Amino acid sequence: MTALSAGIVLWRLVDHGSGRSVEVLLGHMGGPFWAKKDDGAWSIPKGLPDEGEEPVDAARREFAEELGLPVPPGELVALGEFRQSSKKTVVAWALELPAGTDLDLDDVRSNTFEMEWPPRSGNMRSFPEIDRAAWFDLDSARQKVVSGQAAVFDLLSAHTD
Repeated sequence: MTALSAGIVLWRLVDHGSGRSVEVLLGHMGGPFWAKKDDGAWSIPKGLPDEGEEPVDAARREFAEELGLPVPPGELVALGEFRQSSKKTVVAWALELPAGTDLDLDDVRSNTFEMEWPPRSGNMRSFPEIDRAAWFDLDSARQKVVSGQAAVFDLLSAHTD
């Protein structure tokens, strides 16, 4: 059975001397497995809908839970679905950060998960789902995200062109 995950791709236009480019907000996955990894260790804020929860509502909830920040105002635009792995399909929405709005990424305070660490130690420890967040241009974002999520940037590019 394929799990459905829902997420928001927050994006903004950034002025450069030679023009404008799109940047997306990604979260670095928390926990000991990802601690020393960078490329392939970032994700869009996303997660599984609760039973009976609409995917768009799950996307909003997961954004707030994983980043500890409210979803900025604006219209969510359906980007569609992409398959992240054989067991997970992601449905994504784009949200443009309103002009003049900024997020304090130093305020990222993710919800946590528990796991046994070190392995087979019997010690349970809490780790943040997202330990930091940053803005990336689309080429960099494709390198930073976990395998299977780069497809979302193709969907976003089709929307922002």
